[in-house]
Amino acid sequence: MLPLRTDRLVVRAMLPTDAHTVAAYRNDPDIAAMQDWDMPYTVERAHAMLAHQADRHDLQPGDWTSLALELDGELIGDVAVRLDDTGSVAEIGYTLRREFHGHGYAREAVAAAVDHVIATTDVHRFEASLDPQNVASMRVLESIGFTFDSLTRQSYFMRGEWYDDLRYALLRDDRAAWLARPATPPRHVELVEITPDDAYLWGRLATHHSQQRFVATMPLSFRDALFPEIVDGAPVVPWMRGVMADDQRGGFVMLADVTAHHPEPFLWRLLVDRMHQRRGIGRRVIDLVVDRLRAEGHRSLLTSWVGGLPGTPEPFYLGLGFVPTGAMDGAETVARLSW
Repeated sequence: MLPLRTDRLVVRAMLPTDAHTVAAYRNDPDIAAMQDWDMPYTVERAHAMLAHQADRHDLQPGDWTSLALELDGELIGDVAVRLDDTGSVAEIGYTLRREFHGHGYAREAVAAAVDHVIATTDVHRFEASLDPQNVASMRVLESIGFTFDSLTRQSYFMRGEWYDDLRYALLRDDRAAWLARPATPPRHVELVEITPDDAYLWGRLATHHSQQRFVATMPLSFRDALFPEIVDGAPVVPWMRGVMADDQRGGFVMLADVTAHHPEPFLWRLLVDRMHQRRGIGRRVIDLVVDRLRAEGHRSLLTSWVGGLPGTPEPFYLGLGFVPTGAMDGAETVARLSW
């Protein structure tokens, strides 16, 4: 039962005294741009919302319940949960004051709310509705195990206009699997051949939906390997390997290999499966690739990335020692790692 306590936050029932603060951050145009309430959001409306749920000590089937997020006694936002009439499906929403963005508070609060619902109800499915441009919110949901579910075009009517609606979802079993996933660096990382017998298993690897702006999906990588592009008058030659992290399939790497037309190897694809990210696997894959190239007498490796957007892999590659060459491949920065 409420209140819930996380490492840094208290998640509690909202109080009438919260109304002025709620109205202030919900009336922030930048905050409201990704939300569906009418503007301006007045103090009177905040009072009415709080009065509607004043007698609740927990969630109410068939209705939204907003829960306050406190940091060191200060109200910094809210997380809202709507149980459907059957109590088996829950929709999640969340709002933080602008100055508290970027510190992981939303992830912490949503995780606490989801785990509370799982522990105290029969909910088997969680849903969240997003603006397709709200990458920050995608990353919050992905960080606790939600996955992309659907995109419906011009299906959400708000403030007199129709908008696309992006949906994420999480099943009760998904949350359990997410919490049980490997979280420490693997003891062994190995690059292995992909065979006709197991290619379909490697094809199941997937990044988070928000990362697909930067990392191609496995079907797209397999397509490009089968029908490679023409560069400098000749098709590139793919060299691909699956990444085993201990005894699990954890990733995929593909180079454009050295040929008479392409004298420098190019890191074409690097994908770490969403269930194995933040384990240091990507760095170890690059080390193994460099070992292979060094043994063959090569002295450098090229790659490219899209920069300037949330979640770009640019910091990862710069941290490995890749140095931009000054060249661009379309919208991508070309960089080189030398040894």
